[in-house]
Amino acid sequence: MVAERFTVDLNKPLVFQVGHLGEEYQEWIHQPIVCVEGPRFFQSDFWEFLTRTVWWAIPTIWLPVVCYVLSISARKGLTYPQIGLIVALGVLTWTLLEYTLHRFLFHIQTKSYWANTAHYLLHGCHHKHPQDGLRLVFPPTATAILLVPLWKLLHLVATPATAPAMLGGILFGYVMYDITHFYLHHGQPKVPTFKHLKKYHLNHHFRIQDKGYGITSSLWDKVFGTLPGTKAAAGKKS
Repeated sequence: MVAERFTVDLNKPLVFQVGHLGEEYQEWIHQPIVCVEGPRFFQSDFWEFLTRTVWWAIPTIWLPVVCYVLSISARKGLTYPQIGLIVALGVLTWTLLEYTLHRFLFHIQTKSYWANTAHYLLHGCHHKHPQDGLRLVFPPTATAILLVPLWKLLHLVATPATAPAMLGGILFGYVMYDITHFYLHHGQPKVPTFKHLKKYHLNHHFRIQDKGYGITSSLWDKVFGTLPGTKAAAGKKS
């Protein structure tokens, strides 16, 4: 007897459906549905609310935090040029984190029920509905939770004066990443740099999903050999 294939009902909350796709899940998420209106994730209005974030919430919430932690380093005796150098190092560190997380976590291969479900919440939903404007940036609640161990880790490997500035640089890099990511999906860039980044990122969505993991920069794709080929990179324009 041949088992009946599971079919996702897009008119019902998706999160607890997608796990049933099993080995077909990866193929399913890479068949994007391009529409601005996103699907419902949960039956519960509370959990559904937590999955939706307007883009401007990211700089509104986190840029004041960046300023605050930088002020801690200043009060502990670091000069502005020193803080600037540490922030630059933090931003560079974020770009590596951005690449690493995107490549090795966000694009992990899953097939079990709970692994598919978790992956869909983490990143699969973005590939399935790439234009969902309320699920393009990372929810602030989740960011706040992740900042706690990062803060503790930085205090283990850096001095009390440099750790806050390093956190500020990483957090600033993250804010720029989330804003840039939203803009690449919904903006119509005129500046050549952003026009290239938009084409580069949409190529990752619609042509070659296992290349082009950088969002704000292709630097680490070049370093680690995941830069799309010339023909592919000439991909789809928005």
